[in-house]
Amino acid sequence: MTDVEMIENRTFAEIKVGDTASVTRTLSVKDIQLFALVSGDVNPAHLDSEFAETDFFRRIIAHGMWGAGLLSAVLGTELPGPGTIYLGQSLRFLRPVGVGDQITASVTVTATQPDRSIVLLDCRCVNQNGETVITGEAEVKAPTDKIRRPRIALPDIRLSDHNGYNRLIEAASGHPVTTAVAHPCSAAALAAAVEAAEAGLIVPILVGPEARIRQAAEEAGKDISALRIVPSIHSHESAAKAVELVRSGEARLLMKGSLHTDELMGAIVSRATGLRTERRISHAYVMDVPGHPNPLIITDAAINIAPTLEAKADIIRNAIDLAHVLGQAEPKVAILSAVETVTASMPSTLDAAALCKMADRGQITGGLLDGPLAFDNAVSEAAAREKGIVSPVAGRADILVVPNIEAGNMLAKQLTFLGGADAAGVVLGARVPIILTSRADSLRTRLASCAVTVLLAVAATKAAPGLPEGTPA
Repeated sequence: MTDVEMIENRTFAEIKVGDTASVTRTLSVKDIQLFALVSGDVNPAHLDSEFAETDFFRRIIAHGMWGAGLLSAVLGTELPGPGTIYLGQSLRFLRPVGVGDQITASVTVTATQPDRSIVLLDCRCVNQNGETVITGEAEVKAPTDKIRRPRIALPDIRLSDHNGYNRLIEAASGHPVTTAVAHPCSAAALAAAVEAAEAGLIVPILVGPEARIRQAAEEAGKDISALRIVPSIHSHESAAKAVELVRSGEARLLMKGSLHTDELMGAIVSRATGLRTERRISHAYVMDVPGHPNPLIITDAAINIAPTLEAKADIIRNAIDLAHVLGQAEPKVAILSAVETVTASMPSTLDAAALCKMADRGQITGGLLDGPLAFDNAVSEAAAREKGIVSPVAGRADILVVPNIEAGNMLAKQLTFLGGADAAGVVLGARVPIILTSRADSLRTRLASCAVTVLLAVAATKAAPGLPEGTPA
């Protein structure tokens, strides 16, 4: 049984002038973010590195009260400890505290007042260089009864700063790409297109019944007076006309509005008028998962129901092209199953083994493949070590290839609704990349979906072949 750490106070009768206690803590970026979250103090000097470089101290610094909080921790847990009542505190801030600084907060008893159990303490915080950063004096009422209690285990806190999405949006903004928006006839769909335009990502052409589009704009509170509208009668015609705008070169991207996905896909895959290429069309989620360092690509979770081996090969090729655009020179591709061993009773493991051999023979290039891998072995190095899996992919996957649409859909939604992840959706393998957004998406997720697709269009990857030279943006 694990020993429980206890905290114990010093009663007023036990306290003498000269008594001292301290705690030491190293400041992290997470500390600053948590303090800002709790206090509401979002001063850019503490959070905005670009601003901080121009500010007085030329770097991100801690909130002054973060150091003062360390003094409170000493008073409340060490001297006098549990049962202490804070009556007053003076503070002088002498030096800034930056990320990585190791701060020792100490208190020393300077006087006592027996009639009221009052204790006066000198307070100071000193950095790793011996420099004093905070000084002050505290007045507390010390406990008269002995208290000994277990130290309370604090909850794990996982911050999600969405830096991955923010970097994508920043990289794609400022070079807007003309985009045919198919049937934006709901407030959410219309707002998604206009917000992407406002962010400098796309120049939308709104395709749908004009009266319904204008009504949606009114409901969303968006001004569309400067946007082109291509009228249609119903959603099927909206899809067909949006696809035709791409085929004719008037648009370089396609965006789903409020019509059903299968309606839009029907127009896209039409052999006569669609946007098919030699590649199998597939869907990918670019997941921003809290605690995961980079965006995680999950494919296919929306289009291919039960892909064949040949379809999975194209799904992987599409995802690798996408990863290249996102800055991953040689993405690690984990082909998922329920187990990490090949067994004839589980067809997904056979497909995984065949796909890896295809990569060995140069039929799939641009990434490192391994499989079959269970989900834990794909994303956790510890789990992979426990199973004795030696692989450059295991525990470090950038792309997760699921065996079928059910597995992909459940995995993505579990990460979203239980893991706090965001999921930006994009369709790959067509003549142009296609933006898929959901009514439940946050603004950040909608913009990230557009940003990913814009980057694909600009890069003109194999997954999204570029239009002929001279095609207008």
